[in-house]
Amino acid sequence: MRLFKVLVMLFMLSVSNAQSNEVLTFLNTLNENQLSKTILSFDNTSRETWHFLPGTMYKRHGIALYDLDETQKTHAFNLLKYHLSSTGYLKTKKIIELERYLGELSGKKVFRDPEKYYFAFYGNPKKDSLWSWSFEGHHISLNFTVSNEKISASPRFMGTNPAEIKEGPLKGQRVLNKEEDLAFELINSMGEEQRAKTIFKSIAFPDILTSNKSKVAPLENEGIKAKNLNEKQKAILTKLIKEYLLTLPQELAKERYRAIQIAEFDDIRFAWAGSTDLTKGHYYRIQGDTFLIEFDNTQNNANHVHLVWREFNGDFGRDLIKEHYEKSDHHKQK
Repeated sequence: MRLFKVLVMLFMLSVSNAQSNEVLTFLNTLNENQLSKTILSFDNTSRETWHFLPGTMYKRHGIALYDLDETQKTHAFNLLKYHLSSTGYLKTKKIIELERYLGELSGKKVFRDPEKYYFAFYGNPKKDSLWSWSFEGHHISLNFTVSNEKISASPRFMGTNPAEIKEGPLKGQRVLNKEEDLAFELINSMGEEQRAKTIFKSIAFPDILTSNKSKVAPLENEGIKAKNLNEKQKAILTKLIKEYLLTLPQELAKERYRAIQIAEFDDIRFAWAGSTDLTKGHYYRIQGDTFLIEFDNTQNNANHVHLVWREFNGDFGRDLIKEHYEKSDHHKQK
C-alpha cells in the first residue's frame, strides 16, 4: 500500500503555467452560449463515459470544432499542444486528418467529419481547485483531471483507419507504427519456450477487450513476465511502454515510467493473441499492477488499429480525486 501511494504521488505532476494559461485563454474566447455547452458540472455522468466511434454514431458532450471560429480553434489546439508532447500532438492531428482522408475516399464527408471532435470541461477551471477536461471524437479520447495544480491523464485512446495508407499522396503513412513495430520486434526476438508463454490465443480478439468501459479491472494474467525476458528484450519492452507514455508531456511521461520501474517492472506481463505476421490479425497487451495497455489490429484485414492506456485506480483521475477529498477541509467537515 505504501509503495502504491509513492507511485501515485510520482505520477501526479504539477500543471505548468503554460498549460493553465492556455486553458483560461481558450475559455475566455468563448461566448456565453458556447460556455454553456463547454463547461459542465464535475458530477455530470458524462465525465466518466467515452467512446471511439465517429461523431455521427455517438453523441458527445462539450463543444465541437465546428462550433468554433478560427481564432478559437487555434486556442483549442494550443490547449491540446500544451497537455501533450509534440509526438502526442502530431499523432492526434494526423488521426483527425485521417477522418478527412476517409471522407474523401468514401464520399461520405458528413459521416467522416474532421470537425466532429469535442472539448468538454467538468467543473470550472477559473474558480475550482478540482476540474477535468476531455478531447474526443473518432479514434481519439484524451482525458485530463486537475486537482490543486496536480494532473492525471487517463484513459488515453487512439486509433487509425487505415493503419497504413495504401495509395495516394500519403501512401505508406502509419501514424501508430512504433506501437506496432516494437511489439513485433519483441515477439520475434523470442525463442520457442518464451513464445509458448507469451502467445495465449491463436486467433486475435476482434477489438480491445476493455472497449469503452468507464472502469476496468486487471485482465487474466496471460503472457510472459518481464523478469523472464533477456536484457535486449527488456529494453524493447521498455521502449514500447515509453512509446505509449510519449503522448504525454516529457516530465509527466518520465515520472510515470519511473513509478512503473520502481514498483512493478519485473512483474509486468506481455501477452500476444493472433498472428505474428503483420498482415494478419494480431493483438497484444501489457499489464502491470497499476496499468494496462491494449493494442488490436484485426479489422479491415488487419489495417485498422485500436490502442488504449488504462489506469486501474487512476482513470478519470480517481486517485487524484480521492486525495483531493481526503485533504480538503471543506469535505472533512461534512
